[in-house]
Amino acid sequence: MLDQTLTEQLTSLKNGDYSSYELTDAYIKNIEKHRDLNCYISLNEKALEEAKRADLLRSKKEMKPLLGIPIAHKDIFCENEVKTTAGSKMLENFLSPYDATVVSKLREAGAVSIGKTNMDEFAMGSSNETSFFGPVKNPWDESRVPGGSSGGSAAAVSARLCSAATGTDTGGSIRQPASFCGITGLKPTYGRVSRWGMIAYASSLDQAGPMAISAEDCAIILREMSGYDEKDSTSSKLQVADYTSLISKPIDRVKIGIFRPLMEDLDTRVGKLLEETIRELEKNGVSFVEIELPNFGFAIPAYYVIAPAECSANLSRYDGVRFGYRCDNPIDLKDLYQRSRTEGLGREVKNRIMAGTFALTAGYYDAYYNKAQQVRRLIKNDFVEAFKKVDAIIAPTTPSAAFRLGEKSNRQKEMYLQDIYTTSANLAGLPALSMPAGFLNNLPIGAQLIGNYFDERLILSIAHLYQTQTDWHLTRPGKKE
Repeated sequence: MLDQTLTEQLTSLKNGDYSSYELTDAYIKNIEKHRDLNCYISLNEKALEEAKRADLLRSKKEMKPLLGIPIAHKDIFCENEVKTTAGSKMLENFLSPYDATVVSKLREAGAVSIGKTNMDEFAMGSSNETSFFGPVKNPWDESRVPGGSSGGSAAAVSARLCSAATGTDTGGSIRQPASFCGITGLKPTYGRVSRWGMIAYASSLDQAGPMAISAEDCAIILREMSGYDEKDSTSSKLQVADYTSLISKPIDRVKIGIFRPLMEDLDTRVGKLLEETIRELEKNGVSFVEIELPNFGFAIPAYYVIAPAECSANLSRYDGVRFGYRCDNPIDLKDLYQRSRTEGLGREVKNRIMAGTFALTAGYYDAYYNKAQQVRRLIKNDFVEAFKKVDAIIAPTTPSAAFRLGEKSNRQKEMYLQDIYTTSANLAGLPALSMPAGFLNNLPIGAQLIGNYFDERLILSIAHLYQTQTDWHLTRPGKKE
């Protein structure tokens, strides 16, 4: 049952092949077996009780879209009376008094919450090595990183420690770990999914999304987690499409754009896999045309000004007064602030707070933050022009396969460049998806599809089409032929 996709599990539960209790119990036992991967920060002690209730509802014919499906939540989503840490010592003992909208929506859809997954501290990282709770290991090779910041979610799905998981993507934090771990991950359009109850890193960039084995699985979860939320002022009122029923419809005359400079700068082995993906889609009637994205190269510098600036503002709430870590025996208010933050936050978070605070100071605001926002607009305009010619864009997800634990920990520039192909979609607010597209030295590699605003349906449909013709997404760690 653990080898099945979420879609297949729903069918099996409906047919009575096994119960939600049996499925959830099997995952819990598998989690214990693979505890060394460090995918979870905490497990839901009531998961089996929730599974029993799901089975009872099913026996009464009270059906829900995700009834009885065990889903893990990235530990950045608040869950009522459950520890929510954001991977930080600062929130090590924080019990949330409410559910994030994403959590409540998936619970209403019948999902069983199995636990909270490990992550880079406050979602700041590309390797899942900055977590206060220790690094997550890649299930394909435990000497390597799973990617970040949603590395715990990606590794948990890949190792079959849950049916699916939630993640967040600020500059690639769903797509990059999805690529490294050989699963499908989707960052929706900014505003498609409510951010209420999701611990903020960079508010104009953060977006929640699904991580699962297949595009079809992601479509089911996205349908349930999306929609307008009056508690989130950036939440869109546009109607949510029925992604599940639309994903299998024929794709007619779809044009996908290729930005050739990306292919030229890419590792030739990764580029070859992307070219093979393009050829596979061409066999199924998809056409490809070259496009121009003149300002694409400025995405990384713009992102690493804007995101730290917003992080500096958002993390000012962690002051040792209202909630979170508080230092012992402060001598005065300044000492309370200084030592609580010094002791409660990790090095990478401090680095980004300092960089962001510098960019927002009066003497540098125009030269850095304001200029980065202007560049952001140029990047968005490039995509708007490109989508006048094409329906979607294909690109690499990552420059390489997963790197070794510790390999880039002290090489900050190289670590930041892991997001080189993903940050532009966040700056522009576009939906983007990573799907498994092959292996390099027995490690997964993903291909990225970027869609037009609120056109998640199309990129999910393209990925689903590809996955009906290939089986990269079904290959699990330890079972690669």
